[in-house]
Amino acid sequence: MFPLTPTCSTRTEFEEQLLPLAERLSCALRAPAFQAAEGRAVGAALVAAHCTDPEALSRSLDCVDAYLVLYCGGDGDREALRSRSARLQHAMSAGYAQALRERTLAEQEAIAQAALRAQGVVAQALHASEARFRAVFEGAAIGIGIADLEGNILQVNDALMRMFGGGEQLVRGRNVKDWTHADDAPQVWRLYDELVQGEREHYHLEKAFYRPDGTVLWTNLTVSLLRDADGTPQYQLALMEDTTERRLLNLRLRYEATHDALTGLPNRTLFFERLEKVLGAGEEQRFGLCYLDLDGFKTINDSLGHAAGDRLLVEVADRLQSCATAPGEMVARLGGDEFVALTTGPDAQREVDELAARIMNALLAPIGIDGRELTVRGSIGIVEGAAGERSAAEVLRSADITMYRAKSAGGNRFELADPEADARTITRHGLTTALPAALDRGEFFIEYQPLVHLGDGSVRGAEALVRWLHPQHGVLGPDRFIPLAEHTGLIVPLGRWVLEQSVRQAREWRARHADAGRFRINVNLSPCQLTHPALVQDTVDILERAGVEPDVLCLEVTESALIGADDDLLKPLRRLAEMGVDIALDDFGTGYSNLANLRRLPVSILKLDRSFTQSMQQFPADPVDLKIVEGIVSLAHSLDLAVTVEGVETGAQAEQLRILGCDTAQGWYYARPGPPERLHELALADATG
Repeated sequence: MFPLTPTCSTRTEFEEQLLPLAERLSCALRAPAFQAAEGRAVGAALVAAHCTDPEALSRSLDCVDAYLVLYCGGDGDREALRSRSARLQHAMSAGYAQALRERTLAEQEAIAQAALRAQGVVAQALHASEARFRAVFEGAAIGIGIADLEGNILQVNDALMRMFGGGEQLVRGRNVKDWTHADDAPQVWRLYDELVQGEREHYHLEKAFYRPDGTVLWTNLTVSLLRDADGTPQYQLALMEDTTERRLLNLRLRYEATHDALTGLPNRTLFFERLEKVLGAGEEQRFGLCYLDLDGFKTINDSLGHAAGDRLLVEVADRLQSCATAPGEMVARLGGDEFVALTTGPDAQREVDELAARIMNALLAPIGIDGRELTVRGSIGIVEGAAGERSAAEVLRSADITMYRAKSAGGNRFELADPEADARTITRHGLTTALPAALDRGEFFIEYQPLVHLGDGSVRGAEALVRWLHPQHGVLGPDRFIPLAEHTGLIVPLGRWVLEQSVRQAREWRARHADAGRFRINVNLSPCQLTHPALVQDTVDILERAGVEPDVLCLEVTESALIGADDDLLKPLRRLAEMGVDIALDDFGTGYSNLANLRRLPVSILKLDRSFTQSMQQFPADPVDLKIVEGIVSLAHSLDLAVTVEGVETGAQAEQLRILGCDTAQGWYYARPGPPERLHELALADATG
């Protein structure tokens, strides 16, 4: 840089000026938080040190790019340091440009003032004024040119000639209108015509010029109109700042910011820009989008390593790129193993189906990685429609939902978006995210359905059934949110809350009735709760805080949750059963109904699924169904197990079940689930009846 910088300092003195700047960049590189201000300050300091030659910034950035991370990075993450180094270079360029712009504006002001003084001074001072103007003209760091109103170039300074890379003869004598460029904005020559006609005093814009060697020079161009003492236009003055290096740097940074570093495909940022542009083109424009997720990619990453996974992604990206070559088609990588393909046109519905088929076919051939032939499959969600109907985020969300629907259906297929399915998924997601706060806000409540003794019709207890009073959707049954709570793990605190509330309610019921000993509260236990290590201790703590005996509680566990259960899974249930807590096997008959398995389960109650009562709505019932129920009841009683039947809706069903020897029942025939006060009323009616 030293030979390029016009300075009176020696090399040693010049290096002493630059060394603190290098140290500031080193500190900024290793700082805990990125400090763009440091980079801008260093760029401004270069201008202050008169490093304003067009080559000075380029060589400074090359030096920083080559040596900053190498010598100042320490043992940190090299990729992260290189990323920060690139950002520092960008900040340096911005600071350099800002400082140079400020210096340029100051020089412009000086030039304008000198020009005005040159026009207004008396004849005796004309020579001195011209000398001062010449000094500014020749010594300026920016390019300066003077032309007449016909556009003929009369004079240029050395800086402008260096910008164009040629001698004065290649610039002087040309006409301004010869310097057209394909990238000229439409207003460039309109502004020029207005200026030379005296309709405007100046204009400023970005303009490209062709150099004699065919390369392009990008400039910040300011053109001003010079008038004589009478105000008549005489000349035009052009000031040019070379922005070629800065523009190239910005283009490089723009590319890195909008393209995936691994595959070279457009990334999420660029894809969203393109999609938003397509969706904003008007309703006459149609689009089709394929959202691809590779099936089983995590297995490949885990078994062969991330390096192999990256090579696989590169090969997949190449294949996808070959599928989208028609005008209006684009492929991008959103991240991980997720890709999108976009097509546009009046026949987008057919084209997107064909595009999805091409993608699926492109993935058929195995991919060779480290001597292995890997079979790659993918699941695709397709969204097609007219522009202007949905936002880019809504389109991508619909495609994402549809892709997961294809994956849930077995993968290696594509599905078309279904607005109703999308709505259900979005609602389900909304409920999932609202669950934790709902528990904190007390939006859950419990209804109780009585358990009635079939022999004497007395109320023997109730099953606790949790409900969610959702602010938007109203009262939701457990089928709407229990699976979501299971999936998120919230079922454990929610189940603990239900158990605590139910046991407290059972204590109140027992306190109200003389024959309170027969009241029992049934609480459902999910598979997730069953495997939770704190199940036994939580139950003991709740019973002790409520001050009730364990026999007040019956925990219901579904048959499917205990199929194939080992001793470790059954150990908590056995401990609870030994304490006196009843264990009921819920929904019996819906699973494998392994009757021999009953001998090893710590259950005291069988709850027959409601499917057994459906054929008993008429009296007499199907003889085969009666024999099945009779056999189950007989076997249960021989094992000292009580039998409860769900879903009793008619008197005929209740009578048939009583004849078969079932012990207790519940269903709408007796009462629908309701508040605890209703059960209290039923119990009072039972006692007085």
